[in-house]
Amino acid sequence: MSQPGEIVLDKLTKSFGAIKAVDSVDQVIEGGSYCCMIGLSGCGKSTLLRMIAGHETPTSGRILIGGRDVTTMRTGERGTALMFQDYALFPHLNLTDNVAFSLKIHGVGKAERRDRAIEMLHRVQLGNLADRMPSELSGGQRQRVALARALITNPQVLLLDEPLSALDEFLRLKMRVELKRLQDDLGITFIHVTHTQPEAIALADKVIVMDHGVIEQAAHPRVIYDQPHSPYIARFMGGQNVIVGQVAEAHADRVIAQAADGALFDLAPNSAVTVGDPIRFAVRRDKIRVVSETHQPMNSLQGSVVNVEYQGTFVKVGVNTAQDDEFIVYMDDRTYFDNPLSVGDAVISEWSTENVCHLLGTNNSTGD
Repeated sequence: MSQPGEIVLDKLTKSFGAIKAVDSVDQVIEGGSYCCMIGLSGCGKSTLLRMIAGHETPTSGRILIGGRDVTTMRTGERGTALMFQDYALFPHLNLTDNVAFSLKIHGVGKAERRDRAIEMLHRVQLGNLADRMPSELSGGQRQRVALARALITNPQVLLLDEPLSALDEFLRLKMRVELKRLQDDLGITFIHVTHTQPEAIALADKVIVMDHGVIEQAAHPRVIYDQPHSPYIARFMGGQNVIVGQVAEAHADRVIAQAADGALFDLAPNSAVTVGDPIRFAVRRDKIRVVSETHQPMNSLQGSVVNVEYQGTFVKVGVNTAQDDEFIVYMDDRTYFDNPLSVGDAVISEWSTENVCHLLGTNNSTGD
């Protein structure tokens, strides 16, 4: 039996002429969960969100919400609410009337809709500003009003289209906490489209990574970050280096790969590969050591420092190696400043076998 707010996407497709913006997507989003959809611009995430909301009509496939087929239902009948990226508040109405507007459309009496609107404003911590106009608010306050207006109809599902993109970094971080608190408090399904990887990882119970209209991977954020299914996901999510080589040895207990420059890599066993196969694997950037010389016969790359960026809790070091992609290392800030590096320094990056993740896909997209 379906949970309230559970969303089932069944072979969902949306075409614009010859272009498939969403291509036969199958996915279940659990009721009461916080789901973030992420991917490059044009990957299909916003189109998918708009189909769930009823603002786009699928070319084929079905959408079920709470066990009901809503594919052809009107927007107001689906049990969903969509919070727009620009908030779309009415400038001539105060906060109470903005929040109560949809209740007015549904014929709710003036006294009741005002009471419910003020209650919802208190829920988003704006009850003391109920008579203010939108022009008198900060960006974060306007976002809370938009949230209250979306939630006033008690939807099963709240859909958010890049809701934090218009805010500065300080407000983004603050509102991220507020969104998660509100979702935990309400217990309804949130589907949040974002282009910011840390936002998706921080908020979601499930992250859906899209590319070219299909879902590349859908899982808990820790799985997405630690066990990317493809080079695209590893690069796009930003926590991994992708290394390219060829299988030199394949044993029951280990695989040895070799890069074009002769570097050797000791990998975990993988029954899907044989000698001579091309292979791509990933290494987490924060699990790599930078040394001046190594005694490891495998799992190291020689290179030179091309960029250093202090990030507060760590230092991001870019290293030029024989690999096609720039190699990134996240160094503990104390370790780095004990022996700081300069652009042009010759270094060796090394890691342990247990920090290697086999990649199954061959998508070469780099992300941004």
